Amino acid sequence: MRLSVLDQSPIRTDGTAEEAIHETIALARATEALGYHRYWLAEHHNTGSFAGSCPEVLIAKVAAETSRIRVGSGGVMLTHYSPLKVAEQFRMLELLNPGRIDLGIGRAPGSDQRTAAALQAGPQGFGIEAFPSQVHLLRMFLNDASGGAPIPDDHPYRGIHALPRGKTRPELWMLGSGLHSAAYAGQMGLPFSHAHFISPEGSEEACETYREHFTPSDWCDKPTLSMGVAALAAETEDEARRLSASRNLWVVRLLTGRPIAFPSPEEALGYDFSEQEKALLRAVQSRSIVGTPDVVKNRLSSLAERHGASELVVVTITYDFASRLRSYELLADAFGLGS
Repeated sequence: MRLSVLDQSPIRTDGTAEEAIHETIALARATEALGYHRYWLAEHHNTGSFAGSCPEVLIAKVAAETSRIRVGSGGVMLTHYSPLKVAEQFRMLELLNPGRIDLGIGRAPGSDQRTAAALQAGPQGFGIEAFPSQVHLLRMFLNDASGGAPIPDDHPYRGIHALPRGKTRPELWMLGSGLHSAAYAGQMGLPFSHAHFISPEGSEEACETYREHFTPSDWCDKPTLSMGVAALAAETEDEARRLSASRNLWVVRLLTGRPIAFPSPEEALGYDFSEQEKALLRAVQSRSIVGTPDVVKNRLSSLAERHGASELVVVTITYDFASRLRSYELLADAFGLGS
């Protein structure tokens, strides 16, 4: 079982975006030393909760600060952008760090609708219905740039190349939380990473849909599945529950349209939940795996086995950096990474 990291660069109450980014870099260095396989950076916009707005820039810094761990996007929200521009950004990253770059792409806006429109320079942007054709264009540009199949002579973009060209190409992943992304990933012959931490409902159906639709390609010759999971480990069950209160309150506030920076455990535990919020809280708690290292390992292993996943991409958010790092250390030890 491979373990990897998804880092959303969380901003805590009374913290700053600068601190969040420095903690992202420190966590990448630490998890590489612990034996994690890849380090993915998220994309969010117009929020006071996360500092990671442009993963392609942060990937360059994290890759420069590490030497072995794969580094990539979890993910680039392709509906906002030109496939050619994304291809060129990741061609450059791959040239600088050959064999270490992942390009994870998704359909979610990573923002509210008005911000999504601003990212696309107005309402003439691509929109979610154009996503499959964008992925085809992206693959075409990446193939051409790495010495693979050239752009066909009858294509409108013939003669246009994603630069810089090179012998290797980034590893391309489809990210998603539902059936559409799963089917697209299968039909296009791409590895699929299911965002269980966002949408655990129907997750087994989504993974099965991916396998049912899978068609081998030069990107991926057999179904390759990972799962993005929310997990937190601490030395005791009580401490793990205490630490998890921060993210739980943050999610409840987000779901009720009142987002905040990540609160301290004391603030979260002292919060006066309404009856509606208590119902949401129970649902939020069920989406995370929290406890001692052995408990978390067993539940994660069971989850991966049920879904047929060969890799878990773990997102852990706590109020303070030390407890977040400690959770990744405990999981690495429980799974025997680096041994």
